[in-house]
Amino acid sequence: MAFAEKYINPFTDFGFKKLFGSEPNKELLIDFLNQVVLPEQHRITELSYTRNEHLGAKELDRKAIFDLYCIGKNGERFIVEMQKAKQNYFKDRSVFYASFPIQEQAKRGEWDFQLTEIYTVGVLDFVFSEDAHEKEVRHEVKLKDQNGRVFYKKLTFVYLEMPHFTKTEEELETTYDKWLYVLKHLPYLDSKPKALQEKVFDQLFAVAEIAKFTPDEMNAYEQSLKYYRDLKNVIDTAIMEGETKGRMEGRLEGEMKGRIEGRLEAITESIIKALSRGKLTVEEIAEDFGVSVDFVLQIKEEQRP
Repeated sequence: MAFAEKYINPFTDFGFKKLFGSEPNKELLIDFLNQVVLPEQHRITELSYTRNEHLGAKELDRKAIFDLYCIGKNGERFIVEMQKAKQNYFKDRSVFYASFPIQEQAKRGEWDFQLTEIYTVGVLDFVFSEDAHEKEVRHEVKLKDQNGRVFYKKLTFVYLEMPHFTKTEEELETTYDKWLYVLKHLPYLDSKPKALQEKVFDQLFAVAEIAKFTPDEMNAYEQSLKYYRDLKNVIDTAIMEGETKGRMEGRLEGEMKGRIEGRLEAITESIIKALSRGKLTVEEIAEDFGVSVDFVLQIKEEQRP
């Protein structure tokens, strides 16, 4: 397949993991965390990737799959996720995911319950309903008391609402600005912008160039991109139809998105169960649920350990 874009879309599963999820490219993730997430006094110089799959009480229903899960040199835990579309109970899910790095620090025998810092980072391709009229990009959340004082400083949630980032290349001032700019605009660029002079961006653009992919990487990216576009098309179509009927103004737009995304999530979960039973072929599953074979194959690929 010939791609119109020169660089990958980081909001695809393949694109995000290509940039940030492999050992050769972990310097990109380290710089991203240092510049965008962590306070200056907590900067990291090393991290290691670990398994990104944790099982809850029910293997299928409570399977929590993070985009990336890694541990810093001093034991800090990082959950880093690219979120393509809004989901019901997104904040509940973030808290649920954060519970796994807490539980896994438990030690057998004598233990004083001391924990290391945990950061849950969400790079969001949407805005929260309550923030629709705000223009704040970065949200940092900690556990606080009724007077606004931090009660517990080792659990931090950082959300980046990318639609609110509107700076142009000429307005980029900090490395933080540049990271957000490149994540939002990467698939629409023809070359590395002059404003991005830091060496880390030289590496990022080299890694992101589609023409350098192997045939297997090309195929994997094609499937991942199709999944991403299918999801976006479902949401965009629902919005357009709702607007035509005059029912998609303001708050109703978010409600319609939630219903469509909830239905897509339910279909995805049903496909996962069908795949786990192993009684039907991929083609039969696609026909049963009214989706493309590529859609089922993408889900199947994402379930592999």
